[in-house]
Amino acid sequence: MKQALEQILEIEDLRKAGQRRIPRMFYDYVDAGSWSQSTYRANAASFSALKLRQRVGVDMAGRTLASKTLGQTYALPIGIAPTGNAGMNWPNGEMEAVQAANKLNIPYTLSTMSICSIEDVASVASAPFWFQIYVMKDRGFSGSLIDSAKAAGCSALMLTLDLQVLGQRHQDLRNGLASPPRMTFHTIRQFLARPHWVWQFATQTNRRSFANIVGHVQGVSDLADLAAWARDAFDERFTWDDIAWIKDRWGGPLIIKGVLDVEDAHKAVAAGGDALVVSNHGGRQLDGARASIEVLPAIKAAVGEQIEVHMDGGITSGQDVLKAKALGADFTYVGRSYLYGLMAGGKKGVEKAFEILRKELDTTMALCGETDINRVGKHILA
Repeated sequence: MKQALEQILEIEDLRKAGQRRIPRMFYDYVDAGSWSQSTYRANAASFSALKLRQRVGVDMAGRTLASKTLGQTYALPIGIAPTGNAGMNWPNGEMEAVQAANKLNIPYTLSTMSICSIEDVASVASAPFWFQIYVMKDRGFSGSLIDSAKAAGCSALMLTLDLQVLGQRHQDLRNGLASPPRMTFHTIRQFLARPHWVWQFATQTNRRSFANIVGHVQGVSDLADLAAWARDAFDERFTWDDIAWIKDRWGGPLIIKGVLDVEDAHKAVAAGGDALVVSNHGGRQLDGARASIEVLPAIKAAVGEQIEVHMDGGITSGQDVLKAKALGADFTYVGRSYLYGLMAGGKKGVEKAFEILRKELDTTMALCGETDINRVGKHILA
């Protein structure tokens, strides 16, 4: 595996390696959008449409990619986005990912829908991580998640607002996705095609379900209970007014994720957010929504003096990160790009993904005539 990772040059190589290694249902969960997948495709296409200005005759020595967000300085302007089910891509996947993030000095965000629990991740983390929360109808359970994140020393809470209703994710339905998987002819055939993955999960971990939920929600003790609970768990009545109790209970930096409209950006400021994330959930929620990078400049112009403006969606290279910075992003996140690394090689694969992103970002920034990521602006775009 080490030799294979050394031969990998770009995120696309990690994607192909991951696809060869894990069952189709888990690969498709990562690598598909909702309904017709038009927004999923638009995220990447919109980055490709942006062109850069090549500059020459510039002293390129002494370059820095160090970036500050929420009062903390990180090695890169890139964090790991919250991604559900990550622990089915590699045994103890979230624990592997946070160790890689800590080593690289980048922020890691644990999803509510993680396979490893908050406590599992905290047990191997060498630096504070962030926690992402969905608001459920059961406010007592949501409050207990916040309390667990505080007890684990999490340094920021990310509130995701764009999943009150689950998007139409046809690939997941076709594949019969579940964690742990249901034993059907269709799933067994997928597992037989990936014997190494099966062996790893049979011998290297007992974490195969949503550990933050099973055993912590009344009436949810197994997979059947979990499936029934999840169908009706998310709070469809949640509004901006309800953020106050989350902010009060949390008491620390609050990131509001899922903003795609200037009007909502103003509401994120009014709600007391310390940062907002321009995001369409990786094209997995409202199909037909605009690409994140397309709406970033307007949101930055509207509220950028009042709140940190972050973004995710479609970032598959260091060049994409540079373009996002040019259009006003104070910070960026990757989901699929790091998950491909996790699929391909666990902790080492995540490290490889960020090695690729760092090198691409550094090289592109230099060729655009810049030496400090914090001075990058629209002037680098053609």
